[in-house]
Amino acid sequence: MNTPDPRKTVVMVVDDAIDSIRMISDALETAGMTVLVALEGNQALTISMNITPDIVLMDAIMPNMDGFETCRQLKQNPQFIDTPIIFMTGLSDTEHVVMGLNSGGVDYVTKPINTAEVLARMQVHLTNARMTRSARQALDTAGQNLFAVDHGGEVLWATPQVLQRLTDGDTNHQQQLSLNLKEWLTHNPENGHSLTLEFLAEPHSVEFLTLVDNREYLLRLHEVQQSGSATAALRERFGLTGRESDVLLWIANGKTNREIGQILDMSPRTVNKHLEQVFRKLGVENRTSAAALAIKCLARG
Repeated sequence: MNTPDPRKTVVMVVDDAIDSIRMISDALETAGMTVLVALEGNQALTISMNITPDIVLMDAIMPNMDGFETCRQLKQNPQFIDTPIIFMTGLSDTEHVVMGLNSGGVDYVTKPINTAEVLARMQVHLTNARMTRSARQALDTAGQNLFAVDHGGEVLWATPQVLQRLTDGDTNHQQQLSLNLKEWLTHNPENGHSLTLEFLAEPHSVEFLTLVDNREYLLRLHEVQQSGSATAALRERFGLTGRESDVLLWIANGKTNREIGQILDMSPRTVNKHLEQVFRKLGVENRTSAAALAIKCLARG
């Protein structure tokens, strides 16, 4: 399969009607876009395994697998989280509009297709998708490692780095992640509570941040340091005691004094006393500088 030109908008058109595809493709190519064609749902799913388009135009009613089911399955692919899917349908009644939106679509246009209207709607959704993608990449650059899931543990959105770490291209990982998160969320975790993900190749934990609009759980992904080797590295590098290196390790993982006290079974005041010694030995004045030196040390290891 030829690789699409990355400088052009890539559109996947899914429709079983040849005449409709020809008309839409001509309009899209005239507008300077690259067009991928799928004549039915399974073909669209096959294409999606190799290429992620910028936007999809989806016929609602097709034989074998209709557009609603095709949309649902495409949206199970984490790479399609930000890909807008616009339904094309001759059915404008409320039931089918709702089905399209519930399956993951962002909009619909009625047949016969008005190409000028389709291009205008596409431009709006492409702009929104690119803004969203840029925001998530900015969060990655800032080291935020954020993602959100629904009540069932299904990923609603994630920054690119988090998406790569969570799935690693393995569908079993995606299913295991959803099962783990769904079970954990039933216990109503509080801000700062964490869940360790045992099934990933590299140990990670998920920190609960907040519940947005009673439907979207905002979470942060952390790499889990192997505490024995990590604390030993900090102890050796900076001449710390065992307890001081424990405190510094959790400072590097973004924990507050109260949280560290709970983890290490000591009072926040005792944590603060250890921190004073850590600052002195590291030659720094605050926890941000101490965390930066610790992260640098551990990254070398």
